[in-house]
Amino acid sequence: MSGQVIFIDDEAAIRQAVQQWLELSGFSVRTCARAQEALAIVDRGFPGVLISDVRMPDLDGLGLLEKLVAVDPELPVIMVTGHGDVPMAVQALRQGAYDFIEKPFTPERLLDSVRRAQDKRRLVCENRQLREQFTRKGRIESMLLGVSRTMENLRRQVLELAGTDVNVLIRGDTGSGKEQVARCLHDFSPRARNPFVALNCAAIPETIFESELFGHESGAFTGAQGKRIGRIEHAHGGTLFLDEIESMPLAQQVKLLRVLQEKTLERLGSNRSIEVDLRVISASKPDLLEEVRGGRFREDLLYRLNVAELHIPPLRDRREDIPLLFDHFATQAAQRHGRDPVPASPAELAQLLTHDWPGNVRELINAAERHALGLTPPAPATAPAAVAVAGTSLADQMEAFEAQCLHSALQQHKGNISEVMAQLQLPRRTLNEKMQRHGLSRSDYLPAGAAEG
Repeated sequence: MSGQVIFIDDEAAIRQAVQQWLELSGFSVRTCARAQEALAIVDRGFPGVLISDVRMPDLDGLGLLEKLVAVDPELPVIMVTGHGDVPMAVQALRQGAYDFIEKPFTPERLLDSVRRAQDKRRLVCENRQLREQFTRKGRIESMLLGVSRTMENLRRQVLELAGTDVNVLIRGDTGSGKEQVARCLHDFSPRARNPFVALNCAAIPETIFESELFGHESGAFTGAQGKRIGRIEHAHGGTLFLDEIESMPLAQQVKLLRVLQEKTLERLGSNRSIEVDLRVISASKPDLLEEVRGGRFREDLLYRLNVAELHIPPLRDRREDIPLLFDHFATQAAQRHGRDPVPASPAELAQLLTHDWPGNVRELINAAERHALGLTPPAPATAPAAVAVAGTSLADQMEAFEAQCLHSALQQHKGNISEVMAQLQLPRRTLNEKMQRHGLSRSDYLPAGAAEG
Protein backbone atom coordinates (compact mmCIF):
# COMPACT_ATOMS: atom_id res chain seq x y z
CA MET A 1 0.00 0.00 0.00
CA SER A 2 1.22 3.45 -0.85
CA GLY A 3 -0.68 5.18 1.99
CA GLN A 4 -3.77 5.41 4.17
CA VAL A 5 -6.81 7.55 3.39
CA ILE A 6 -9.96 8.34 5.36
CA PHE A 7 -12.82 9.62 3.20
CA ILE A 8 -15.85 11.32 4.77
CA ASP A 9 -19.08 11.93 2.82
CA ASP A 10 -22.73 11.42 3.73
CA GLU A 11 -23.56 10.03 0.27
CA ALA A 12 -22.96 6.28 0.05
CA ALA A 13 -22.53 6.23 -3.75
CA ILE A 14 -19.75 8.82 -3.61
CA ARG A 15 -18.01 6.98 -0.77
CA GLN A 16 -18.09 3.74 -2.76
CA ALA A 17 -16.78 5.34 -5.97
CA VAL A 18 -13.91 7.19 -4.27
CA GLN A 19 -12.94 4.09 -2.30
CA GLN A 20 -12.69 2.06 -5.52
CA TRP A 21 -10.59 4.72 -7.28
CA LEU A 22 -8.13 5.00 -4.43
CA GLU A 23 -7.84 1.28 -3.72
CA LEU A 24 -7.15 0.57 -7.39
CA SER A 25 -4.21 3.00 -7.03
CA GLY A 26 -2.82 1.13 -4.04
CA PHE A 27 -4.22 3.14 -1.14
CA SER A 28 -5.74 1.66 2.00
CA VAL A 29 -9.11 3.41 2.34
CA ARG A 30 -11.55 3.75 5.21
CA THR A 31 -14.86 5.57 4.63
CA CYS A 32 -17.07 7.42 7.12
CA ALA A 33 -20.61 8.79 6.73
CA ARG A 34 -20.21 11.33 9.56
CA ALA A 35 -17.41 13.61 10.72
CA GLN A 36 -17.63 12.24 14.26
CA GLU A 37 -16.73 8.76 12.97
CA ALA A 38 -13.46 10.11 11.60
CA LEU A 39 -12.62 12.03 14.77
CA ALA A 40 -12.91 8.82 16.74
CA ILE A 41 -10.18 7.07 14.71
CA VAL A 42 -7.74 9.91 13.90
CA ASP A 43 -4.92 10.83 16.26
CA ARG A 44 -1.61 12.64 16.00
CA GLY A 45 0.10 9.47 14.87
CA PHE A 46 -2.21 8.82 11.90
CA PRO A 47 0.17 8.34 8.95
CA GLY A 48 -2.20 9.14 6.09
CA VAL A 49 -4.50 11.71 4.49
CA LEU A 50 -8.07 12.74 5.25
CA ILE A 51 -10.63 13.78 2.60
CA SER A 52 -13.90 15.37 3.67
CA ASP A 53 -16.96 16.83 2.02
CA VAL A 54 -17.75 20.37 3.19
CA ARG A 55 -21.51 20.06 3.58
CA MET A 56 -22.49 17.28 5.96
CA PRO A 57 -25.13 16.85 8.67
CA ASP A 58 -24.28 17.39 12.35
CA LEU A 59 -20.67 18.55 12.00
CA ASP A 60 -19.72 20.10 8.63
CA GLY A 61 -16.33 20.00 6.95
CA LEU A 62 -15.13 23.30 8.44
CA GLY A 63 -16.05 22.17 11.94
CA LEU A 64 -14.26 18.88 11.34
CA LEU A 65 -11.20 20.72 10.03
CA GLU A 66 -11.04 22.87 13.16
CA LYS A 67 -11.05 19.79 15.38
CA LEU A 68 -8.47 17.98 13.22
CA VAL A 69 -6.11 20.97 13.29
CA ALA A 70 -6.34 20.87 17.09
CA VAL A 71 -5.35 17.18 17.00
CA ASP A 72 -2.50 17.64 14.50
CA PRO A 73 -1.89 20.94 12.64
CA GLU A 74 0.27 19.06 10.10
CA LEU A 75 -2.38 16.49 9.12
CA PRO A 76 -3.20 16.92 5.37
CA VAL A 77 -6.94 17.50 4.97
CA ILE A 78 -8.42 17.74 1.47
CA MET A 79 -11.84 19.42 1.28
CA VAL A 80 -14.40 18.45 -1.37
CA THR A 81 -16.77 21.28 -2.34
CA GLY A 82 -19.76 21.91 -4.57
CA HIS A 83 -19.72 24.70 -7.14
CA GLY A 84 -21.28 27.19 -4.80
CA ASP A 85 -18.95 26.42 -1.92
CA VAL A 86 -15.70 27.82 -3.35
CA PRO A 87 -15.63 30.78 -0.89
CA MET A 88 -16.04 28.25 1.91
CA ALA A 89 -13.15 26.22 0.47
CA VAL A 90 -10.92 29.30 0.44
CA GLN A 91 -11.79 29.79 4.10
CA ALA A 92 -10.86 26.16 4.73
CA LEU A 93 -7.42 26.76 3.19
CA ARG A 94 -6.92 29.69 5.53
CA GLN A 95 -7.86 27.44 8.46
CA GLY A 96 -5.22 24.86 7.52
CA ALA A 97 -6.69 22.62 4.82
CA TYR A 98 -4.13 21.13 2.43
CA ASP A 99 -6.23 21.42 -0.74
CA PHE A 100 -9.80 21.63 -2.02
CA ILE A 101 -11.39 19.81 -4.94
CA GLU A 102 -14.52 21.09 -6.65
CA LYS A 103 -17.29 18.66 -7.57
CA PRO A 104 -17.58 16.96 -9.97
CA PHE A 105 -13.98 15.82 -9.99
CA THR A 106 -12.07 13.22 -11.99
CA PRO A 107 -10.14 10.33 -10.48
CA GLU A 108 -6.95 11.90 -11.85
CA ARG A 109 -7.56 15.18 -10.02
CA LEU A 110 -8.28 13.37 -6.77
CA LEU A 111 -5.29 11.03 -7.06
CA ASP A 112 -2.91 13.89 -7.83
CA SER A 113 -3.93 15.76 -4.68
CA VAL A 114 -3.88 12.63 -2.50
CA ARG A 115 -0.42 11.58 -3.68
CA ARG A 116 1.05 15.03 -3.02
CA ALA A 117 -0.60 15.13 0.39
CA GLN A 118 0.65 11.63 1.20
CA ASP A 119 4.22 12.60 0.26
CA LYS A 120 4.00 15.57 2.60
CA ARG A 121 2.58 13.42 5.39
CA ARG A 122 5.32 10.83 5.00
CA LEU A 123 8.01 13.50 5.38
CA VAL A 124 6.28 14.92 8.45
CA CYS A 125 6.06 11.48 10.06
CA GLU A 126 9.69 10.66 9.23
CA ASN A 127 10.89 13.95 10.73
CA ARG A 128 8.84 13.36 13.85
CA GLN A 129 10.26 9.88 14.16
CA LEU A 130 13.81 11.18 13.85
CA ARG A 131 13.16 13.86 16.48
CA GLU A 132 11.60 11.27 18.76
CA GLN A 133 14.56 8.92 18.30
CA PHE A 134 16.95 11.78 19.10
CA THR A 135 14.96 12.66 22.20
CA ARG A 136 14.75 9.02 23.30
CA LYS A 137 18.50 8.63 22.76
CA GLY A 138 19.20 11.67 24.92
CA ARG A 139 16.82 10.46 27.65
CA ILE A 140 18.24 6.96 27.83
CA GLU A 141 21.82 8.26 27.83
CA SER A 142 20.94 10.24 30.95
CA MET A 143 19.38 7.16 32.57
CA LEU A 144 21.98 4.54 31.56
CA LEU A 145 25.24 6.44 31.82
CA GLY A 146 28.40 5.29 30.13
CA VAL A 147 30.66 5.86 27.14
CA SER A 148 31.84 2.27 26.78
CA ARG A 149 30.87 0.19 23.78
CA THR A 150 29.06 -2.28 26.02
CA MET A 151 26.83 0.47 27.42
CA GLU A 152 26.15 1.82 23.95
CA ASN A 153 25.05 -1.66 22.90
CA LEU A 154 22.94 -2.04 26.04
CA ARG A 155 21.11 1.25 25.41
CA ARG A 156 20.46 0.26 21.81
CA GLN A 157 19.10 -3.13 22.88
CA VAL A 158 16.88 -1.54 25.54
CA LEU A 159 15.32 0.87 23.04
CA GLU A 160 14.76 -1.97 20.57
CA LEU A 161 13.11 -4.20 23.17
CA ALA A 162 11.12 -1.38 24.77
CA GLY A 163 8.96 -1.11 21.66
CA THR A 164 8.01 -4.78 21.92
CA ASP A 165 5.92 -6.57 24.51
CA VAL A 166 8.16 -9.61 25.01
CA ASN A 167 9.28 -10.77 28.44
CA VAL A 168 12.90 -9.94 29.19
CA LEU A 169 15.47 -11.57 31.48
CA ILE A 170 18.24 -9.27 32.75
CA ARG A 171 21.53 -10.83 33.83
CA GLY A 172 24.06 -8.96 35.91
CA ASP A 173 26.07 -8.92 39.14
CA THR A 174 24.75 -7.43 42.36
CA GLY A 175 24.61 -3.64 42.20
CA SER A 176 25.11 -3.49 38.42
CA GLY A 177 21.83 -1.63 37.81
CA LYS A 178 19.35 -4.32 36.76
CA GLU A 179 16.32 -2.45 38.12
CA GLN A 180 17.39 0.72 36.31
CA VAL A 181 17.49 -1.21 33.04
CA ALA A 182 14.06 -2.67 33.81
CA ARG A 183 12.68 0.82 34.44
CA CYS A 184 14.05 1.98 31.11
CA LEU A 185 12.37 -0.94 29.35
CA HIS A 186 9.11 0.21 30.95
CA ASP A 187 9.56 3.98 30.56
CA PHE A 188 10.29 3.75 26.84
CA SER A 189 7.49 1.29 26.14
CA PRO A 190 3.81 1.80 25.26
CA ARG A 191 3.09 0.70 28.85
CA ALA A 192 4.88 3.71 30.32
CA ARG A 193 1.65 5.37 31.50
CA ASN A 194 0.71 2.29 33.52
CA PRO A 195 2.28 0.92 36.72
CA PHE A 196 5.84 -0.34 37.09
CA VAL A 197 5.69 -2.81 39.98
CA ALA A 198 8.93 -4.16 41.43
CA LEU A 199 9.29 -7.19 43.69
CA ASN A 200 12.53 -8.58 45.12
CA CYS A 201 11.84 -12.31 45.34
CA ALA A 202 14.66 -12.83 47.84
CA ALA A 203 13.18 -10.32 50.28
CA ILE A 204 9.76 -11.99 50.66
CA PRO A 205 9.32 -14.79 53.23
CA GLU A 206 8.06 -17.97 51.59
CA THR A 207 5.06 -18.09 53.94
CA ILE A 208 3.59 -14.89 52.50
CA PHE A 209 5.01 -15.08 48.98
CA GLU A 210 1.79 -16.28 47.36
CA SER A 211 -0.28 -13.56 49.04
CA GLU A 212 2.27 -10.90 48.06
CA LEU A 213 2.33 -11.99 44.43
CA PHE A 214 -1.29 -12.99 43.82
CA GLY A 215 -3.22 -11.18 46.56
CA HIS A 216 -5.80 -12.70 48.86
CA GLU A 217 -9.42 -12.53 49.91
CA SER A 218 -10.57 -11.76 53.43
CA GLY A 219 -10.18 -14.81 55.67
CA ALA A 220 -8.03 -16.72 53.18
CA PHE A 221 -5.62 -17.52 56.02
CA THR A 222 -5.11 -16.61 59.65
CA GLY A 223 -4.63 -12.87 59.91
CA ALA A 224 -5.97 -12.12 56.40
CA GLN A 225 -8.24 -9.24 57.25
CA GLY A 226 -9.81 -7.68 54.19
CA LYS A 227 -9.10 -8.17 50.50
CA ARG A 228 -5.57 -7.48 49.23
CA ILE A 229 -4.51 -6.93 45.63
CA GLY A 230 -1.24 -8.69 44.81
CA ARG A 231 1.71 -7.34 42.86
CA ILE A 232 0.67 -9.07 39.63
CA GLU A 233 -2.82 -7.59 39.69
CA HIS A 234 -1.42 -4.17 40.61
CA ALA A 235 0.81 -4.30 37.52
CA HIS A 236 -2.19 -4.80 35.19
CA GLY A 237 -1.59 -2.84 31.99
CA GLY A 238 2.01 -2.16 32.95
CA THR A 239 5.21 -3.98 33.85
CA LEU A 240 6.03 -6.46 36.63
CA PHE A 241 9.72 -6.54 37.59
CA LEU A 242 10.81 -9.65 39.48
CA ASP A 243 14.31 -9.16 40.87
CA GLU A 244 16.34 -12.15 42.03
CA ILE A 245 13.85 -14.42 40.28
CA GLU A 246 16.01 -17.43 41.15
CA SER A 247 14.78 -17.07 44.76
CA MET A 248 11.11 -17.60 43.86
CA PRO A 249 9.73 -20.74 45.56
CA LEU A 250 8.99 -23.61 43.19
CA ALA A 251 5.31 -23.68 44.19
CA GLN A 252 4.91 -20.05 43.14
CA GLN A 253 6.87 -20.65 39.93
CA VAL A 254 4.09 -23.04 38.87
CA LYS A 255 1.42 -20.45 39.55
CA LEU A 256 3.35 -17.67 37.81
CA LEU A 257 3.73 -19.91 34.75
CA ARG A 258 -0.03 -20.37 34.67
CA VAL A 259 -0.55 -16.60 34.83
CA LEU A 260 1.79 -16.08 31.90
CA GLN A 261 0.10 -18.82 29.88
CA GLU A 262 -3.52 -17.99 30.59
CA LYS A 263 -3.21 -14.27 31.39
CA THR A 264 -5.46 -14.78 34.39
CA LEU A 265 -4.90 -15.16 38.13
CA GLU A 266 -6.81 -16.23 41.21
CA ARG A 267 -6.35 -14.52 44.53
CA LEU A 268 -5.56 -16.74 47.51
CA GLY A 269 -8.87 -17.92 48.95
CA SER A 270 -10.82 -17.31 45.74
CA ASN A 271 -11.75 -19.38 42.70
CA ARG A 272 -12.64 -16.37 40.55
CA SER A 273 -10.33 -15.76 37.58
CA ILE A 274 -9.11 -12.21 37.07
CA GLU A 275 -7.75 -11.18 33.68
CA VAL A 276 -4.35 -9.51 33.76
CA ASP A 277 -2.37 -7.79 31.03
CA LEU A 278 1.25 -7.33 31.93
CA ARG A 279 4.81 -7.61 30.75
CA VAL A 280 7.23 -9.47 32.98
CA ILE A 281 10.83 -8.36 33.30
CA SER A 282 12.93 -10.56 35.54
CA ALA A 283 16.48 -10.30 36.80
CA SER A 284 18.99 -12.83 38.00
CA LYS A 285 22.62 -12.97 39.00
CA PRO A 286 23.20 -16.72 38.53
CA ASP A 287 22.66 -18.55 35.25
CA LEU A 288 19.08 -19.82 35.41
CA LEU A 289 19.97 -22.79 33.21
CA GLU A 290 22.28 -23.93 36.01
CA GLU A 291 19.41 -23.41 38.43
CA VAL A 292 17.23 -25.58 36.18
CA ARG A 293 19.86 -28.33 36.12
CA GLY A 294 20.02 -28.14 39.90
CA GLY A 295 16.26 -28.58 40.18
CA ARG A 296 15.80 -25.13 41.73
CA PHE A 297 14.04 -23.48 38.82
CA ARG A 298 11.41 -24.65 36.35
CA GLU A 299 12.61 -24.98 32.78
CA ASP A 300 9.20 -24.16 31.28
CA LEU A 301 9.03 -20.93 33.30
CA LEU A 302 12.54 -19.98 32.22
CA TYR A 303 11.56 -20.15 28.56
CA ARG A 304 8.49 -18.01 29.28
CA LEU A 305 10.57 -15.36 31.01
CA ASN A 306 13.62 -15.45 28.77
CA VAL A 307 12.16 -14.46 25.40
CA ALA A 308 14.93 -11.88 25.22
CA GLU A 309 18.01 -11.59 27.44
CA LEU A 310 20.07 -8.54 28.38
CA HIS A 311 23.51 -8.68 29.98
CA ILE A 312 24.77 -5.82 32.18
CA PRO A 313 28.57 -5.88 32.35
CA PRO A 314 30.22 -5.46 35.74
CA LEU A 315 31.86 -2.12 36.40
CA ARG A 316 35.34 -3.65 36.32
CA ASP A 317 34.76 -4.59 32.66
CA ARG A 318 33.88 -1.06 31.64
CA ARG A 319 36.37 1.06 33.52
CA GLU A 320 36.14 3.86 30.97
CA ASP A 321 32.67 4.59 32.38
CA ILE A 322 33.93 5.11 35.94
CA PRO A 323 34.97 8.81 35.69
CA LEU A 324 31.64 9.82 34.15
CA LEU A 325 29.59 7.80 36.63
CA PHE A 326 31.59 9.00 39.62
CA ASP A 327 31.29 12.65 38.59
CA HIS A 328 27.54 12.25 38.03
CA PHE A 329 26.86 10.62 41.40
CA ALA A 330 29.23 12.93 43.26
CA THR A 331 27.51 15.99 41.78
CA GLN A 332 24.12 14.60 42.75
CA ALA A 333 25.33 13.92 46.29
CA ALA A 334 26.85 17.40 46.61
CA GLN A 335 23.58 19.01 45.53
CA ARG A 336 21.65 16.81 47.94
CA HIS A 337 23.86 17.89 50.84
CA GLY A 338 24.02 21.56 49.82
CA ARG A 339 27.71 21.49 48.94
CA ASP A 340 29.74 22.61 45.95
CA PRO A 341 30.79 19.75 43.66
CA VAL A 342 34.50 18.94 43.91
CA PRO A 343 36.15 17.06 41.01
CA ALA A 344 38.13 13.96 41.80
CA SER A 345 41.88 14.46 42.01
CA PRO A 346 44.20 12.46 39.76
CA ALA A 347 45.21 10.35 42.75
CA GLU A 348 41.59 9.62 43.63
CA LEU A 349 40.73 8.92 40.02
CA ALA A 350 43.62 6.49 39.74
CA GLN A 351 42.33 4.61 42.77
CA LEU A 352 38.83 4.51 41.29
CA LEU A 353 40.13 3.13 38.02
CA THR A 354 42.21 0.37 39.61
CA HIS A 355 39.59 -0.81 42.11
CA ASP A 356 37.72 -4.02 41.20
CA TRP A 357 34.29 -2.74 42.37
CA PRO A 358 32.75 -5.97 43.64
CA GLY A 359 29.62 -3.97 44.53
CA ASN A 360 29.50 -2.43 41.04
CA VAL A 361 27.57 0.81 40.52
CA ARG A 362 26.00 0.63 43.97
CA GLU A 363 29.47 0.65 45.53
CA LEU A 364 30.54 3.50 43.25
CA ILE A 365 27.53 5.56 44.38
CA ASN A 366 28.64 5.13 47.99
CA ALA A 367 32.19 6.19 47.07
CA ALA A 368 30.81 9.28 45.33
CA GLU A 369 28.70 10.06 48.41
CA ARG A 370 31.78 9.92 50.64
CA HIS A 371 33.68 12.10 48.20
CA ALA A 372 30.95 14.74 48.21
CA LEU A 373 30.99 14.77 52.03
CA GLY A 374 34.78 15.07 52.14
CA LEU A 375 35.16 11.62 53.69
CA THR A 376 37.43 10.17 51.02
CA PRO A 377 40.50 8.59 52.68
CA PRO A 378 43.94 9.89 51.62
CA ALA A 379 45.96 7.99 49.04
CA PRO A 380 47.96 5.04 50.49
CA ALA A 381 51.41 5.93 51.64
CA THR A 382 52.84 3.22 49.42
CA ALA A 383 51.37 4.79 46.30
CA PRO A 384 53.90 6.36 43.93
CA ALA A 385 54.37 10.07 44.11
CA ALA A 386 53.27 10.52 40.55
CA VAL A 387 49.75 9.55 41.54
CA ALA A 388 49.41 12.53 43.86
CA VAL A 389 50.26 15.13 41.22
CA ALA A 390 47.81 18.02 41.37
CA GLY A 391 45.77 19.10 38.36
CA THR A 392 42.83 17.70 36.49
CA SER A 393 43.97 17.72 32.87
CA LEU A 394 43.52 14.59 30.81
CA ALA A 395 47.30 14.21 30.53
CA ASP A 396 47.67 14.36 34.31
CA GLN A 397 44.91 11.82 34.82
CA MET A 398 46.37 9.43 32.26
CA GLU A 399 49.80 9.70 33.85
CA ALA A 400 48.30 9.10 37.26
CA PHE A 401 46.40 6.07 36.05
CA GLU A 402 49.47 4.62 34.36
CA ALA A 403 51.51 5.09 37.51
CA GLN A 404 48.84 3.46 39.64
CA CYS A 405 48.57 0.49 37.26
CA LEU A 406 52.33 -0.06 37.40
CA HIS A 407 52.35 0.27 41.18
CA SER A 408 49.47 -2.19 41.60
CA ALA A 409 51.05 -4.77 39.26
CA LEU A 410 54.46 -4.54 40.98
CA GLN A 411 52.80 -4.84 44.37
CA GLN A 412 50.65 -7.79 43.29
CA HIS A 413 53.58 -9.73 41.85
CA LYS A 414 56.06 -8.67 44.59
CA GLY A 415 58.45 -7.09 42.12
CA ASN A 416 58.55 -10.05 39.70
CA ILE A 417 59.23 -8.23 36.44
CA SER A 418 58.37 -11.18 34.20
CA GLU A 419 54.93 -11.50 35.74
CA VAL A 420 54.37 -7.74 35.56
CA MET A 421 55.35 -7.77 31.87
CA ALA A 422 52.89 -10.59 31.21
CA GLN A 423 50.01 -8.91 33.07
CA LEU A 424 50.47 -5.49 31.49
CA GLN A 425 51.54 -6.93 28.12
CA LEU A 426 54.59 -4.69 27.93
CA PRO A 427 58.08 -5.48 26.60
CA ARG A 428 60.93 -5.22 29.11
CA ARG A 429 62.37 -2.02 27.67
CA THR A 430 59.02 -0.21 27.69
CA LEU A 431 58.30 -1.33 31.24
CA ASN A 432 61.70 -0.12 32.45
CA GLU A 433 61.20 3.27 30.78
CA LYS A 434 57.77 3.74 32.36
CA MET A 435 58.99 2.66 35.82
CA GLN A 436 61.90 5.11 35.57
CA ARG A 437 59.60 7.94 34.45
CA HIS A 438 57.28 7.39 37.40
CA GLY A 439 60.07 6.90 39.93
CA LEU A 440 59.25 3.25 40.62
CA SER A 441 61.95 0.86 41.76
CA ARG A 442 61.64 -2.94 41.73
CA SER A 443 63.48 -3.18 45.02
CA ASP A 444 60.64 -1.39 46.82
CA TYR A 445 58.27 -4.26 46.04
CA LEU A 446 60.48 -7.25 46.83
CA PRO A 447 59.56 -9.31 49.90
CA ALA A 448 61.61 -8.58 53.01
CA GLY A 449 64.96 -10.35 52.84
CA ALA A 450 64.66 -11.16 49.13
CA ALA A 451 67.69 -10.53 46.97
CA GLU A 452 67.33 -8.29 43.95
CA GLY A 453 68.49 -10.61 41.23
